[in-house]
Amino acid sequence: MTIDETVRTRVIVVGNEKGGSGKSTVAMNIAVALLKQGQRVGTIDLDPRQRTFTTYIENRRAWGGKLGRNFEIPDHICVEKPTEDRPSRPEALSDAVGALFERNEFIVIDSAGHDSDQMRLALAMADILVTPLNDSFVDFDLLGRVDPASFAVTGSGPYADLVGEARGQRRLLGQAETDWIVLRNRLTAIRSRNKRLMGEGLEELSRRLNFRCVDGLAERVIFREFYPRGLTAVDDLDKAMLGTRPTMSHLTARIEVENLLNAMGLAAPAADETVMPDRDAA
Repeated sequence: MTIDETVRTRVIVVGNEKGGSGKSTVAMNIAVALLKQGQRVGTIDLDPRQRTFTTYIENRRAWGGKLGRNFEIPDHICVEKPTEDRPSRPEALSDAVGALFERNEFIVIDSAGHDSDQMRLALAMADILVTPLNDSFVDFDLLGRVDPASFAVTGSGPYADLVGEARGQRRLLGQAETDWIVLRNRLTAIRSRNKRLMGEGLEELSRRLNFRCVDGLAERVIFREFYPRGLTAVDDLDKAMLGTRPTMSHLTARIEVENLLNAMGLAAPAADETVMPDRDAA
């Protein structure tokens, strides 16, 4: 699948009301992967209190400077932090998108893990919505409700209702429907009853709510180690960047990100031959 060159700027929102689902990690990997394709990418952090996405980018800039390397850095904006005198304003997101729109081909928005006017506006702007979801019914509850005896889906959850409202707004404006992808994050290789029930529930919910379910990023220590240095799975990793030799886990993580980009309809870069897994590493 390749990028549609007739589209000027597309908005990608990484969103979920549940904290700890890996939104900032997913947003950063998407943004850097697009930059590596030669795309112009703007990014927006909608959580000025935690600033996880912003700090991730700052870490990347600082580590690249320390190594004397020019890492790809997106055109980034962190929305203003609300105060008692100046609460969170949807206009702050509109202003940020407006500032980035003309000079970028993609805008990647990392939304905060709570309901807000800015988050709702981001959903209405989304050409593509990626919702990372831990493989747990605690996270599933935001998308759909299940019967406690049979685990059959009985209805939609609060976040799914917000997405439905945003899609309705786009239809009223004559815009294309948001392509919604639910990303099953932190999957384990172990087969379990929970994993099977989650899969069945998401399959049923996807038919009801019109989203696509994609296997995302497995539970890997390397993603936690990437953050302080601002690295991603799609970087051409070497010992200087990591402090250790790349392993098969790094290569597999890269493939996972590429699979996500392909599911989004974006041509992912091929795995770089400089990534040489160390099969003997733990």
